[in-house]
Amino acid sequence: MADDWIERVVSNPKYQELKAKRKSFGWWLTLSEMVVYYGFILLVAYDKPFLATKIGSGVTTIGMPLGIGVLVYTIIITNIYVRRANSVYDDLTQQVVKGALK
Repeated sequence: MADDWIERVVSNPKYQELKAKRKSFGWWLTLSEMVVYYGFILLVAYDKPFLATKIGSGVTTIGMPLGIGVLVYTIIITNIYVRRANSVYDDLTQQVVKGALK
């Protein structure tokens, strides 16, 4: 019985659509996060004088807001993924389950 149910899920076109959409979107988010994170790390490694440049007359340097920006960017793209998962992916998952239970 379980093998039959699994076969119905895997052969469902909505399941294939769900897999493709999730994989594609996940790779784009991963790539964007890697560019932001590794870009910052490369700046730390190769352009410390730029990151050490003070902003105004205080003690804050350019590196501090950029580092916070990396963290904020991570939170933002996580939020984007969760919103998409709760709308598009959940709807497709419900359709797959309904199709498999028939």
